[in-house]
Amino acid sequence: MDRRSFLLASAVAVGATTASTPTATAGVEPLTRFNVISDIQGDLADFGTALADMRRTNPRSAGLAVAGDITPRGYDFEYAQVQAELAKHSHPGIAWAIGNHEFYVPKWRDPQTLAQDTWPNGTTEDSLFRSFYHFAKRNTVYSEHLFGGIPVLCIGTEKYMHYHDKALWDEVWLSEEQFTWLERRLAHWARWRKPVMVITHHPLPNTVSGTRNKLYLRDYLQADRLLNLLGRYKDVFLFSGHTHWNLDLSDWFVRRVVPGTANPEGFPVINTGAIQTGWTDNGQGGEVTVPGKFNQGLQVEVFLDRVVIRARDFAAGAWLKQVTVPLHSWL
Repeated sequence: MDRRSFLLASAVAVGATTASTPTATAGVEPLTRFNVISDIQGDLADFGTALADMRRTNPRSAGLAVAGDITPRGYDFEYAQVQAELAKHSHPGIAWAIGNHEFYVPKWRDPQTLAQDTWPNGTTEDSLFRSFYHFAKRNTVYSEHLFGGIPVLCIGTEKYMHYHDKALWDEVWLSEEQFTWLERRLAHWARWRKPVMVITHHPLPNTVSGTRNKLYLRDYLQADRLLNLLGRYKDVFLFSGHTHWNLDLSDWFVRRVVPGTANPEGFPVINTGAIQTGWTDNGQGGEVTVPGKFNQGLQVEVFLDRVVIRARDFAAGAWLKQVTVPLHSWL
């Protein structure tokens, strides 16, 4: 079974680098801590496990960023199930990014009947965005949040491309308004000497794990433009999901250098792991599931002079690794 079939089937069934044992810097408290996860996709049991683990390990968390694929398909009742699980747990404020699974209702005739041959089965593109906006309590895909004074910017597609071009499906399209907003916010926070956390579902090509695989090379229709914008800033951190690739891989964190941006060090890019099902390279240009229980995410700690990013196995209740990233503009 390939990955697309696996995920569609499970939608119904479910309704500077590393240290092996990370430790916080002794005697020094970060200015703020928050968490980043992605790809819940209806796996509410693992989502609950992750929420409980984050509460134990990061009780004073300033926020939680979710990098898309909140639901398996984007039905309103699936968003309601996420809210119901959240209501069982104490948690900080949440910054939601949109993912491709938020647009999968049109593949179904009804919640029990997969019908891709009759896509979109009466579902309008506008209704899919309305469902996300209602859930996220805002009226744009892009948004800005502050986690303990640290800016967190969510970005994402503003079109589900199969409605506009039958040769396309999950590719990401950003409007001129979103690009302008992002450019202004990055410049604003650079003037204030703040690191910026950008949350997006799809990974940019040639960055973290999986993005040299043919499956993930063309996720963005405007990849070069987005890279050229982010690549100007040494202290902009990009967190991406979508691949579900294992945080145990060596390239879970990279610095992406963009030629022509006058930033030879590049900007940090971090894989977020996944709540639902892990994947990794199969050695043949594709991917294969990670055996065993898989439930991963990140804890981010911001200090005056550095950011520490810690990869967590929520299922095992164990730290996997961490990276310390010096800041060029001290807070």
